[in-house]
Amino acid sequence: MLRSTRAIFAAVLVNISYAQKQPCCDTLTASTISELVTYPSQLAYNASIASYFDGKSRLTPNCIVQPKTAEDVSTIIKVLTAEELSVPCRFAVRSGGHTPIPGSNNVDDGVTIDLLYMNSTTYNAETQIASVKPAARWGSVYQTLEPLGRMVAGGRGSTVGVGGFLLGGGISHYAPRVGLSCDNVVNFQVVLADGSIVNANKTSNADLFRALKGGSSNFGIVTRYDMETFGNEDLWGGIVTYPASTADHHFKALVNFGLNPDRDPNAALIVFQGYSTASPTDVVRAAFDYTRPVTRPDAYKEFFEVATNISDTTKIQPMSAIAAEFGSDTTKRVQFRTLSFKIDLATIQETARLYKIVITELQAKASGQWRVSCLHQVWATSYTANSTVRGGNVLGMERYIENFIMYQSYLSWSEAKDDELFIGLGKMLTDGIQKFTTEKGTAVDYLYLNYADKDQDPLMGYGDDQVAFMRVVASKYDPTGVYQRLMPGGFKISHV
Repeated sequence: MLRSTRAIFAAVLVNISYAQKQPCCDTLTASTISELVTYPSQLAYNASIASYFDGKSRLTPNCIVQPKTAEDVSTIIKVLTAEELSVPCRFAVRSGGHTPIPGSNNVDDGVTIDLLYMNSTTYNAETQIASVKPAARWGSVYQTLEPLGRMVAGGRGSTVGVGGFLLGGGISHYAPRVGLSCDNVVNFQVVLADGSIVNANKTSNADLFRALKGGSSNFGIVTRYDMETFGNEDLWGGIVTYPASTADHHFKALVNFGLNPDRDPNAALIVFQGYSTASPTDVVRAAFDYTRPVTRPDAYKEFFEVATNISDTTKIQPMSAIAAEFGSDTTKRVQFRTLSFKIDLATIQETARLYKIVITELQAKASGQWRVSCLHQVWATSYTANSTVRGGNVLGMERYIENFIMYQSYLSWSEAKDDELFIGLGKMLTDGIQKFTTEKGTAVDYLYLNYADKDQDPLMGYGDDQVAFMRVVASKYDPTGVYQRLMPGGFKISHV
């Protein structure tokens, strides 16, 4: 009994010391949402930190507050921006916690607003609209909608969170059919900098509606996404792994696939090279996703010419099962980087040459468990063909009249001591590709925000006119710059 009392007293002292260190946490604890605040050493705090996708992002906020409603979020923002506070309250907002950039969804010496409990999906049969809360994971969204015979254009991995994905644009397996995921949002419920809760759609706050589709966390905290749905049916898809010696064949097939003006709108795929210490063989993989229940459709005929494979998981299955295959664990440290280039075989081959250099370096120097994946996928102009009639977005894709390749390097590793090695090699890889594309004339300015690293500038890649528009919207809805000054993480329009 005495030991238990001492433990409780020690925990109280820890919480008091953190509250004294950070008046912002003290003020939250004294407010009407005090029961939503958790401190270091408490179970809820520790569980939140441990659940981040990227180990580098497990920072140490002075406290974490976990709202359950939009009204809770409103209260939190009002408390953190109150004039009588003696210090400015720095904060971060976490939806799914999948962005692997430290500071983008967590904060040291500040407050993390963890939307953990705002994770439900509901469906309105009359309007055929799915209302999705920001911390839902796409796997749970699909599992909710599939029994109802409905589907949305969401993330391709089950563990990816809804919020950041949609605010960054969002590419789904259904993009060739229904466009980008953000353009399938018909309404955003948003908590603005003054704590007011508003709706943004084509007829109400239409400028904010457009800015949120690609504009990331610059304008407010989105607490609900209302999305168009469409009829659900099983897909044919999965991942086929081939020997590395077949890479050139797959690259040529990808070029033809991307340039085909009559491309089947049900067909999507990703071609990627990969190496892992768990299975130390250099391979090339094709992730096929055909949004009809048709086995081995003709859209992939050229890829199927390679008869020999190492493994094949393709089958007719629901979207939730395909997304589960793309799910990610939370046991590694992660780096994403991205760039885009014209559909050009020599450029793709150069990415493969630089990839091999990276693998060789890591084999010689890295420790623990690690893997490297380098992904090539077609970004089609059809993805945004109907964007304007849906209220528009800020991605600036109307500049492009040809399809292009969107590239992502995805490095993960287990040892913190190797951070500098992996981060440096990841940057060397994309810098090398960028140099080649610039010299060859195949560079494309666009950077997909959801794959960008902290030193990259995806907002600038939208074009000067879109940057100017976002600045106007940010000034209108956040005139004191709360989401620029106090929420420093992420890609900020004020930094462009």
